[in-house]
Amino acid sequence: MTGPLPWKTVWITGASTGIGREVAVQLAAQGISVAVSARSADKLKSIGANAHPYPLDVTERATVTETAARIEADLGPIDLALFGAGTYAPVSPDNIDAAQFATMMDVNYMGVVNGLAAVLPHMRQRRTGQISWIASVAGYRGLPKAASYGPTKAALINLAESLKPELDLLGIRLSVVNPGFVETPLTEQNDFRMPYLMQPEDAARLTIAGLARGKFEIAYPWQFVTMLKIGRILPYSLYFRMIRRQALKR
Repeated sequence: MTGPLPWKTVWITGASTGIGREVAVQLAAQGISVAVSARSADKLKSIGANAHPYPLDVTERATVTETAARIEADLGPIDLALFGAGTYAPVSPDNIDAAQFATMMDVNYMGVVNGLAAVLPHMRQRRTGQISWIASVAGYRGLPKAASYGPTKAALINLAESLKPELDLLGIRLSVVNPGFVETPLTEQNDFRMPYLMQPEDAARLTIAGLARGKFEIAYPWQFVTMLKIGRILPYSLYFRMIRRQALKR
């Protein structure tokens, strides 16, 4: 990106680690006032100047609403809300834990919905603003080990597709971020090869550039995205054959 970024005040959830934290670091370094939220207050304090900590648990709906109101009172109208809080744990058929599935949906999906409900009324009133959330290429189609994670990301992609046409009419831009594998504490749990593994700094740069351009889908790396989008249109017989050969090979 060249030239100034189009935001004065940005709110990022999931800002303690990974892509969310690196987006906060890069935006704050450019002089943007960034409200950063996560459960870990200590990690938020270390982001640096222009980053303002607002610790919260995104599953607590009332707290999310109160936090959005506090940010606007303290820092001014939220120009961009980026909801990046999420969790992940690999799943195998011999380890189906219903509680894990419920937690994944509560954090990954409802955490975004809680944030959306908190900022959208203010943006509607102003008829301006930008909202985005981090989904995943794992939401394109079912993948091994992602039985509890992938459905939450598929839901986030569908949520964005459902809301975008009407938000466009209200003057509110909506984007969904679909990363591939990014080196974070969550992906450290994986015991399989992660093709085209990216660093969070690079993922953040691509995210910021896409948001500044107002893109609806911001997906990377392009090689992995292309592979999975082709897989999305394959008939099931071919898709499952490909998955067995590529993802389940020993």
